[in-house]
Amino acid sequence: MFPGAAADREDAAYALVGAPLDASTSFRPGARFGPRRVRTFGEQFDDYDRHTGRHFTDLSVYDHGDVGPTADTAEYLDFLASAIGEFDRDGAVPLLVGGEHTVTVAAVRALSPDVFVCLDAHLDLRESYAGDEYSHATVTRHALSVADRAVVLGARTGSEAEWERADAESVTVVPPEEVPDWTPDFDGTAYLSVDIDAADPGFAPGTGTPEPFGLSPREMRDAVRSVAPQTVGFDVVEVNDRDDGQAATLAAKLLRAYVFAHADV
Repeated sequence: MFPGAAADREDAAYALVGAPLDASTSFRPGARFGPRRVRTFGEQFDDYDRHTGRHFTDLSVYDHGDVGPTADTAEYLDFLASAIGEFDRDGAVPLLVGGEHTVTVAAVRALSPDVFVCLDAHLDLRESYAGDEYSHATVTRHALSVADRAVVLGARTGSEAEWERADAESVTVVPPEEVPDWTPDFDGTAYLSVDIDAADPGFAPGTGTPEPFGLSPREMRDAVRSVAPQTVGFDVVEVNDRDDGQAATLAAKLLRAYVFAHADV
């Protein structure tokens, strides 16, 4: 159970779901251990948040545990979307913890946001990768089949075709050096996804495809806080077991920052 989470589903304002999918990792595997590590390394934090004056244990976060993957990724995404949609209908804001970034597709399909906002080192606009249409490198493209617009914060790499796709009116890419001055400028509901590799690997080395020259933890926290009030759901993904807990610690703290900021509206 995520530290500070309540045991009562019926009164939940937020519902945390672990999604340990690790099917398409293209460099360093281990994303299947992400939900477990985020829970473990979240144990150290104080209950009280000075920024909002709130206690995490007062915010009715329910931990549903993990929804384990099936052999068929498309089938798993349908099953995961069903679970997320059920929490949404019950009035609980879904908090998804991956697992590889592909799990975000399930949440976006379930929640149908107007805008997809993602902190990510990569554009994830590929049609497929290594022959897999559900690769972790296709997430933003899938999100745009639901959302009207995508905003990618911290992106610093992608294929030539992806950069060409990113020039479309429906996509906004904010490079790392511009993220500190960025503020949300969209209408409607948003879904917020945090790929932990948005962080510079010096801060979060435990991820599948680390990419240098990234965001600082403080810049990520500030972005999460600014977007949270407009969102219908949140995820943090791509944490693996290839470090001493730096990535998981950051992920757990960003999840808490999201809940505090969302609840403070």
